[in-house]
Formats: sequence, C-alpha cells, structure tokens
Amino acid sequence: MNLRNIYDSRRIWKVALITVSLLLVAAFLYISNRLAHGLAVQERERMEIWANATKELASAGPDTDVDFLLSIIESNHNIPLMLVNEQDTILLHRNFRLPEPVDSNALFDISPANLAFLQKKLARLRNSNHKIEIKIDATTTQWLYYDDSFTLRQLAWFPYIQLAVMLIMLGIAYFALISVKRAEQNKVWVGLSKETAHQLGTPISSLMAWTQLLATMGVDGDVVADMDKDVHRLSVIADRFSKIGSMPEKELAFINEAVQQSLSYMRTRIPKRVALSIHTTDNANCGIMLCQPLFEWVMENLTKNAVDAMGGEGQLDITVTSTTQQALILVRDTGKGIPRKNFKDVFNPGFTTKKRGWGLGLTLVKRIIEEYHGGRIYVKDSELGKGTTFAIELPIVGNG
Repeated sequence: MNLRNIYDSRRIWKVALITVSLLLVAAFLYISNRLAHGLAVQERERMEIWANATKELASAGPDTDVDFLLSIIESNHNIPLMLVNEQDTILLHRNFRLPEPVDSNALFDISPANLAFLQKKLARLRNSNHKIEIKIDATTTQWLYYDDSFTLRQLAWFPYIQLAVMLIMLGIAYFALISVKRAEQNKVWVGLSKETAHQLGTPISSLMAWTQLLATMGVDGDVVADMDKDVHRLSVIADRFSKIGSMPEKELAFINEAVQQSLSYMRTRIPKRVALSIHTTDNANCGIMLCQPLFEWVMENLTKNAVDAMGGEGQLDITVTSTTQQALILVRDTGKGIPRKNFKDVFNPGFTTKKRGWGLGLTLVKRIIEEYHGGRIYVKDSELGKGTTFAIELPIVGNG
C-alpha cells in the first residue's frame, strides 16, 4: 500500500467515524423525541380529565362526589394551567413560576406584575394547541390553557444537551486520535530522515576519497571537479535529512540573497525551455532567521514541482516582496494548474498527481516553513491550464 492509499484509507476512516456518530445522534434524538411526544400526550389526557372534573364540579348536584372531583383538580402539581372565561378573565391559575409570591389561599388575588406575566403567557398559549374548551352549560363556556410541565421541558431539551455532550466527546476523541497519529507520523519522519542521513554518510565519505584518488591519478581536472560538485550535493542532501526531527540552527539572513542562493543550484539544472526569472527589490530585502540548507530544500522542491507541472517548458517567476511584518515569496508557474478542491490536499503525505513519486515533497516543505521557521505556505491561486502560484510567508526579524 503506497502513501496515497494510506491517506485515502485514513480519510475513509474519518468519514466512517463521523457517519456512525451522526447516526447515533439521530437515533438518540428520535428516541428522545418519541419519549417527549408520549409525555405530551399523557399531559394532554390529564388536562382533559381536569377539564371534565371542573365542568362536573361547576354543575354538581346533591349526589355528585365533590371530594373526588376536588381531588382530581388538586392532584395537578406540575402542569402549569389557567382557567379563562369568555371575556378572557383569568379565573384560576396553577403551577406558573410567577415573578411575585402568591398567597395559596388567594387564588383570585393577582398582583399587577403577576397579571401581566399571566396575560403574556395567555397570549402565547391562545395560539397553540394547548387549550381545551369547557362547556359549563348552554350559555357558559370556559377555556383551559396549559403549558408544558417542567419535566416535559427538560425532556425536550435533553436530546440537544445529549447532542452537545456527544459532539464534545467526539471532538475530544477525534483530536486525541489526530494527535496520536501525528506523533506517530513525526516519529516515522524523524526515523526515516535520520536513517537516510546515516546511510548516505559512508558512501559519501568513500566518494570524497575516490575523487581525491582520481585527481592524483591524472584524471581530467574538469571531470574531477564535476564529480566533486555532485558529491558535495549528496553531502548537502544528507545534511538536510539529518536536520529533520530537531529544531535546526537558524541564522540571520536577508531574503533576497537567501532566495538567490537557494536557486543557484537549480538554475543550471532546469530545462532550457523553462525561463526562470527572479524579481527582487532592495526595499524588500528584509532580515529573517533561516536555516539556509532547509530553505534551499524548500525552494528546490517548489522549483522542481513547477518544472514538472509545465512539462519542462514554460515561464517560472519568483517574486520577493515584504510588509512590515513578514517577507513574502511568490513562486508562479505556467503549468497545468491545481483544482481548487486540492489546494490544501497537495500538502498531505502521499498526495501526488505524478505517476512516480511518494508525494512527500510538499509535506516536507510545509513542515520546514511552518514548524521550523514559524511561517506559512499555501496555494495563493491556481487556474487549470494556466498555472499555479505558491506563497511563502516568513516573519521578519523583530516583528514576531
């Protein structure tokens, strides 16, 4: 399995986790809503019984069991209700949390503040289905309005509280897994880099000795010099790998010179049909803290990617500017472009559009710029068939 497949599998795993979590949340919401609906039906039935008891009590005869009817009326201790006549006069109220205390023996004595509160409640309940008509007799009608009990309101809010808790727990679990995965990836990066540097060390030392021997054997000096350059290049690459995993030493550098130096190796090694232009200005030549070998790695990676995207033919422009806070490097090619949906994915391990390659170059570039230099790299803009611009932002010395 290559890195691209690993990355795709990880993405599928994330989607599966989120999907299962959403299904669980939907199930909890459905069950909670069913419970709330069932309790609401029960409260409606209780209010209908209460309304019937009120009607029977109003028309009670000598044989009516008044105590039984009163027990029904008095048994309601949790459902807020009010009894209103045809003139919208509040005749009775129970279980509302009124703004001012009320004497339980003076149910019809309503203070102005409490009356205003109840009338506001009445206006809201009048437009709901929480009302029951009570026909006292042929000429008298009363209305019973009731609100959800505190228990029902709690149950109505419960699924949302449950949802919030689940989302928080899911978020904590997700970020914990991401942190663990990232730590594992870092260990792999560091291990591979250190081992690569170590393995390159011995043959590089041997090659250096061989070039010295060739010089003493009378081999053409130009040939030996070219070999020395390539051996030195291998030594630089090994040094770069050795710096991955530990905070590299940085020195003060000026951005214009740093960019020029970083591209000096690539200038003679890119195809002649690629026109490389570097645009700098003196007022943009600000000071930055750089590890030059790693910064050269960044610029070389971006240059190689640009050349590949252009198929070995086109225009490559590198522009250096600055603000009061940061230096800005723009690398623009005239290649095939990147779809907008892939602007962030191009920095993920294993993402590549090439037939060959591991898709690690831009991942390393991002790590070097953001983790080692406190900067930022991103796709500034891209248009299919016309080209792509990468932007690098680096903090200026003394400004963060």
